[in-house]
Formats: sequence, structure tokens, C-alpha cells
Amino acid sequence: MEKTLEFADLLRLMDERSAAFRAAVAAAPSLDVRVPTCPEWTVFDLVQHLGEGRRRWAAIVAAGPADAPPAMSAPVAPREREALLAWFAASTGELLDALREAGPDRGCWTWWGPSQSPRTTGAVARHQLQQVAVHTYDAQVAVGAPQPLPDEVALDGVDEFVTTCVATTVPWPHKPAVIDYHATEGRSWRLWFSADGARTATPVAGDRPESAAYASARGTAHELVMFCYGRIPMDSLRLDGDRRVFDQLIAWEPEE
Repeated sequence: MEKTLEFADLLRLMDERSAAFRAAVAAAPSLDVRVPTCPEWTVFDLVQHLGEGRRRWAAIVAAGPADAPPAMSAPVAPREREALLAWFAASTGELLDALREAGPDRGCWTWWGPSQSPRTTGAVARHQLQQVAVHTYDAQVAVGAPQPLPDEVALDGVDEFVTTCVATTVPWPHKPAVIDYHATEGRSWRLWFSADGARTATPVAGDRPESAAYASARGTAHELVMFCYGRIPMDSLRLDGDRRVFDQLIAWEPEE
């Protein structure tokens, strides 16, 4: 596996993506504009969702090791645009401050169980960078000015998604399968699916069993992230092999 982003870089990029998110919201003709990539939400709903998440994860990080997230009431987001943007900036600040105070190695509650991501504040920072990055793209789409994710965010985003959101010890309910993701920037990821669950590794020539179903997807790292998060359709990528494996993965909802 290639080295992931350093903790300081995660925080820097989270701050940068949050600023880009605020800029997109500021450019919206109205907070009631619909978000095409989140069709049930308006721009206001998107800001409220992301801001609530910043505050909730700040509390989780501050609480340290725990078996459940701390109880907290839902914060109230103001409806006026300038106040809403200030509220979101403060929400981001709360999360960044909590992460800086905790450092990357402190344990904390996470929603992911047995995966290839640790249950630490560093892993939380890594996942929360992707949350704000993808929702920044959502906001940009809503105002008609979508921009690709920065390369370092997108490349780490593919790796973070497969290790946190896909890797699991829950048995794969189908025929054993292998999926490869290839970024045009030069990195690749392999997912193995079997009765032992799902795990990820760097592809190695000749290590794929012939009996396993196989599929691969190729695109820019930005496109791969957007596909993983359901923002673009499968056909936006170059697909090879048995695409039914992708259909099975998309429909799979493993339960611990």
C-alpha cells in the first residue's frame, strides 16, 4: 500500500475544502436551490447536514475511546446566508480544534467496525476530509460550477473508501470476486470478496484466482471517488470484466 496523507495534511485539506464549500454556498442564487447529486436536499439542507456532522464528530473525538457516540442535541442552523456561513465555519473550527487537541492516534468511537481502518482520530480525520470534499462537489454542482477534487484528496479518497467503507469481515454472499480500481494518475487498488468478507490490497500480477468473478474500473481518481459515493453512474468509467460484480457490490449492505 502507498503511504496515506499525513495528519497535518488531512487537517489542512479539510480546512481548504471547507473554504471551497463556503464559497460555493455563497455563490448560490438561493439557499433553496436543489442539489442534483442529493436530490432530496436544498443547499440549506446540505450546509445543515455537513455542519451538524462537523459538530457531532468534534464531540466524538473529544470524548475519546467509547462504545457509543456521546449524546448531543441537534444544533440549529440559522436560515440567513451570512449567519449560516459563519455557523458552518465555526462548525469546521470545532472539528479541527478537537482533532488537533487529540492528535492522530487517540482511540474514539467510529461507525465502522472490523475494517482495514483503525478506530482512531486519525482515521476519523481521513474520512471527514472525504465527507467535506464530496459535499463540496455537491454544492458546486448545485451552482453550476463543479470542480474535480484536488489530486491528493481524490487519490487518498479512493484508498480511504475501500479500506473504511468496503473492507469488512462480514461474509460476501456471492461467488468469490475480485474488483480492481485503476486511477489514470497511476495508482491501483484491488478488492477481494469471499466468505471471509472483503479486504483490499495493491494488485499483484498473477495473484488473482481464475475461479473468482472479475471486474475492473478505470478513470481519474476524482471519477473513482464520485462513483464510489454514487455521484456519477458506472458507465462514466471504463469497465472491463463482469459488471455484475459491481451491481452486487452496490447492492450489498453488510451487517455486523
